[in-house]
Amino acid sequence: MLLPRIKGPRDLDRLSQEELDQLAAEIRSFLVDAVSKTGGHLGPNLGVVELTIALHRVFESPKDKVLFDTGHQAYVHKLLTGRQDFGNLRSKGGLSGYPSRAESDHDVIENSHASTVLGWADGLAKANEVLGREDHHVAAVIGDGALTGGMAWEALNNIAAAKDRPLVIVVNDNERSYGPTIGGLANHLATLRTTDGYERFLARGKEILERTPVVGKPLFETLHGAKKGLKDFIAPQGMFEDLGLKYIGPIDGHDIEALESALQRAKRFSGPVIVHCLTQKGRGYTPALEHEADRFHAVGVIHPDTGLPVSTDAASWTSVFADEMVKLGQERKDIVGITAAMLQPVGLKKFADAFPDRIYDVGIAEQHGATSAAGLATGGAHPVFAVYATFLNRAFDQVLMDVALHKCGVTFVLDRAGITGTDGASHNGMWDMSILQVVPGLRLAAPRDAEQLRAQLREAVEVKDAPTVVRFSKGVVGPAVPAVGRIGGMDVLRAPGAEVTRPDVLLVSVGALAPMCLEIADLLDKQGISTTVVDPRWVKPVDEALAPLADRHRVVVTVEDNGRTGGVGAAVSQALRDAGVDVPLRDFGIPQRFLDHALRKEIMAEIGLTAPDIARQVTGLVAKLDGRYDSEPAAAVD
Repeated sequence: MLLPRIKGPRDLDRLSQEELDQLAAEIRSFLVDAVSKTGGHLGPNLGVVELTIALHRVFESPKDKVLFDTGHQAYVHKLLTGRQDFGNLRSKGGLSGYPSRAESDHDVIENSHASTVLGWADGLAKANEVLGREDHHVAAVIGDGALTGGMAWEALNNIAAAKDRPLVIVVNDNERSYGPTIGGLANHLATLRTTDGYERFLARGKEILERTPVVGKPLFETLHGAKKGLKDFIAPQGMFEDLGLKYIGPIDGHDIEALESALQRAKRFSGPVIVHCLTQKGRGYTPALEHEADRFHAVGVIHPDTGLPVSTDAASWTSVFADEMVKLGQERKDIVGITAAMLQPVGLKKFADAFPDRIYDVGIAEQHGATSAAGLATGGAHPVFAVYATFLNRAFDQVLMDVALHKCGVTFVLDRAGITGTDGASHNGMWDMSILQVVPGLRLAAPRDAEQLRAQLREAVEVKDAPTVVRFSKGVVGPAVPAVGRIGGMDVLRAPGAEVTRPDVLLVSVGALAPMCLEIADLLDKQGISTTVVDPRWVKPVDEALAPLADRHRVVVTVEDNGRTGGVGAAVSQALRDAGVDVPLRDFGIPQRFLDHALRKEIMAEIGLTAPDIARQVTGLVAKLDGRYDSEPAAAVD
């Protein structure tokens, strides 16, 4: 076995070509075995085995900076840099599913949002130039999917302007992001993939013309002088070269020798170079290659031989949304769907299958997607833009200035809202209810169960003069949480007995945390503390009925799966102050820090967002109001 002997990149230097091929096979076997047990990004890593080996053979990490856009294809990089314990991959205390500076000096970028790597590379190359580090190199790996993002092209524009600043851009072209890559760039790269190489054409032409008497040699020289125009005709890589970028490729991304040759040439060049590599997502693993939707981009725990899930989950929040979108599409011809290269993950695949003329995949371009949605709404359609909550951050300006300012009826559906867990800090959807609070006119719904998701989605698409947002969690949708009454637009989930004239606590439950809030109420009840639990349903704007209801309680408590700073609790507090309601308020949510990867329940326990933790603190607050704080300890809460 070769893999256990690889403790760092320089251990690759002494391997023969035959041994490198053996190592690549061992890495693929390792990945299938390891990731099938933990879940993770399998397909992307199977596709970059040879490419990553070649990168670490040519570049001297960590002196040279090898960067991975998005980072879900960095498992091979981890293996080659001494991290081969994948037993707790993406689990608390184990390896991150993305590059992590805490793990290794070989990791540079932790942000796992796409299309950022070229901006990083541009800055690092500039730093090398400013500090005179001529022996340092920068190699940035970006997928063809990530190249659809506007940030990538902004960076290319800047990179190309410095024709004497070395920088190697490796385009990992597998025709996919999650699903097949779409758009004009994808079509251009497809042309490059399927076109015979210019150099072979030119060599054959030279051979023929040099045998032609009298006119052969002059004609060849003329032909060679017209190289640029001919290259555009034979292999239109001119798009990159027109930007001022040297182009090498396409290269077989599974031929280590060819990759090394191309990367060495790029490394020696004194300016920016694009190395275009053709790879196969899921390579070497038949179940992945046969999975047309996303080639096992990300998997849960699977059987390694078949690729089938070990267990079947119950209905997810995403699947509930998916089914309701199809129903809405059947009822209303103006409903259209938008996705940013994530048709399957955000639940729009069924809608796309049913209404192929009403779905728009904009690529990894959330900003464009939001503004395009504003145009669709202005033109009379009602767009539903489904996106991970954490990725909406990237389109905030467009939500504010294009959609809200123009009073466009656009519905944003935020999947993976709140703590998502195993994908780490960049994927926790803990910012949306804070950043969206400042958007005038925007209305934000947080459904507590499947029934409410269906109902609030329908309410959202009825709004024609403002942006609406519906956000929900990752994973399995919980049981129905019935209301026992309604006050204003709020559902009452629990009410104290009629004999209680002024209940102790008004508990404002946000979204999917409703079952936990009812558990908190049960624990408080055991301590003799009466509690009203309400679900606002629409958390922005704050319901007008909330302030007078709060005034009839001694304490107000908010519980949300969102950052505490500027979140629902802060909005409720402001609403109470504006209404002149002076009651103590405690807001419970996610602290404003980047959270390490772990299971959702482990993170919730770590930050104290559990029923016993919250009940204990509320019990202490009520005891303080009763004057029992100093004379006797707050009762324990089991």
